[in-house]
Amino acid sequence: MRAHHLALLLTGALLLALLGLGLRLQLGWGRGRARWPHHALFFAVCLGTALSMLLAVRAGQAGWALLPALALLLSMPATRPGQGNHWRRALLCAAAFALGAGVTWG
Repeated sequence: MRAHHLALLLTGALLLALLGLGLRLQLGWGRGRARWPHHALFFAVCLGTALSMLLAVRAGQAGWALLPALALLLSMPATRPGQGNHWRRALLCAAAFALGAGVTWG
């Protein structure tokens, strides 16, 4: 297993945790306690996506395929948490990451 594979797997796991925590917040379960972990996971996913992209490019793979996911992640602060555009963009980020990871895996 190469470095970009490991980075993609770790970032994918972090993204699943982020989506699960976001769903929990969207449903109103444990709002006060889960806000900061949600933000920490968001930053970890952004960094993991960027790192995966750089490691893939360094390995000669199609790291550019993760750019849409990274762009969508970085545009998330433009949405309002709890609103429909926030969770829709989150799902779009996950789909873009999955597609990009599939292309980048090589």
